[in-house]
Amino acid sequence: MDGLGILSAGLLTTVQDRGRYGHQHLGVPVAGPMDAVSFRVANAAVGNASSSAALEVTLLGPEIEFRRAARFAVAGADFPLRLDGIPVPRNAPVAAAGGQRLTFGPRRRGARAYLAVAGGIDVPAVLGSRATHVGSRTGGLDGRALRAGDALPVGLADGRGPGSREVGSPLPLPDGGVRVRVVLGPHDAHFEPAVVDAFLTTRYFLTPHSDRMGYRLRGAPLPRRTDEHLLSMATPFGAIQVPPRGEPIVLMADRQTAGGYPRMATVITADLPLAGQLAPGDWIEFEACDQATALRTLVRQERALLVLEGDR
Repeated sequence: MDGLGILSAGLLTTVQDRGRYGHQHLGVPVAGPMDAVSFRVANAAVGNASSSAALEVTLLGPEIEFRRAARFAVAGADFPLRLDGIPVPRNAPVAAAGGQRLTFGPRRRGARAYLAVAGGIDVPAVLGSRATHVGSRTGGLDGRALRAGDALPVGLADGRGPGSREVGSPLPLPDGGVRVRVVLGPHDAHFEPAVVDAFLTTRYFLTPHSDRMGYRLRGAPLPRRTDEHLLSMATPFGAIQVPPRGEPIVLMADRQTAGGYPRMATVITADLPLAGQLAPGDWIEFEACDQATALRTLVRQERALLVLEGDR
């Protein structure tokens, strides 16, 4: 039986789970949530495993009909939520009866919200993941963004059940922009020290060409010392590439698997969810840190999430 009916799809609503890891060496992109923290918060609120598939809602929300009774939660970007016209909270489990409709109002902060339903979105897994990668038409529902008239199956809840209160989130939502930490390298030596300093002191803005594959930035250009050719190498989430024109690109969840542009730096894993909540027109600034700081920050974030996931 269908679990969810899509009455209107919003701007870009896709099925995502933790991502399609383990296949990059074969040219298969990872995909997954742009904001992994909010994704896990939504799943924790309804008692799902942290890897359960959910919906990622971007900038403009959908209207969804529950075809049967369900328990859901929405985390991430601040959208006013209404169930049959009655306001419902974010970051908390909500019971919906069959036939009720969930609507998203105009977003107030952040760019992406995550709708989790107890039991998870039960579309077929492709290479071990239900994550949608639109560019390769892989995963999710036919490898594409949702459309009006779509129906999504929902799995059976495992009986663990959610908490009875708002779970909160360790992620502060950006309001127009954010400062994120980066680890410099591996190619920062391909730039003059003054260029590296400019990278770390410039407020960049996301251009309209920014999407789930990467954020194209407008700001101080970053000219290279030479035009020396680099061999292609694997591209992690958050890698900051600098094409020949000098305008940096932050690679995001739908990034290509490898690239040959020099990498000035990489956004630390703990700050990627902040970057994932940015929209075109928002600003981003970069602050250098070392790997030890990046690891400590990630450990603190992971502990906070494990507390939420253990408090179901």
